[in-house]
Amino acid sequence: MASLNVGNLGEYLREQRRAAQLSLRQLADATGVSNPYLSQIERGLRKPSADVLQQVAKALRISAETLYVRAGILDEREREELETRAVILADPSINERQKNVLLQIYDSFRRENGFAPGPDAEADAAAATATATAADDGVNAEAGAETDAGRDAGPPRNGDDAGTGATNDVTEDVTEDQDPHNS
Repeated sequence: MASLNVGNLGEYLREQRRAAQLSLRQLADATGVSNPYLSQIERGLRKPSADVLQQVAKALRISAETLYVRAGILDEREREELETRAVILADPSINERQKNVLLQIYDSFRRENGFAPGPDAEADAAAATATATAADDGVNAEAGAETDAGRDAGPPRNGDDAGTGATNDVTEDVTEDQDPHNS
């Protein structure tokens, strides 16, 4: 067999496909890649492009970065850094602003330890910032609408025509010379 040193990749893909209980034909249908081409990849006869590997990874629900490393497209260190970023960005339990903060902290630790931020660091941070800004604007707009509605909902409090008496009451209790945390 005339292998192109991608046998390790092919064996790994075959294992992953079987673990997912997919036939080669089913994987071909899921990826849009031809059945014969996938067979050649699994047998180590073809070296797939990054795009093909990404489609296969998506269909098998595995990390594309792992496939890139096995195919020799990506260095192991880069893969680890990209996977860390991917996990942070994919976490549904934290919002976009929190993801942005985590990525910034991660990059600062990498710089502190002598590693440059990854190739996607700036793009990830910019995307997370844009999304967080949009999300914050939406929250602020909702909060503003609720505040305006609350002001119109009843009579003025404490003689304040603007309906902000509660805020004024709090600021009257705390002066600049007094630290409320050291009481």
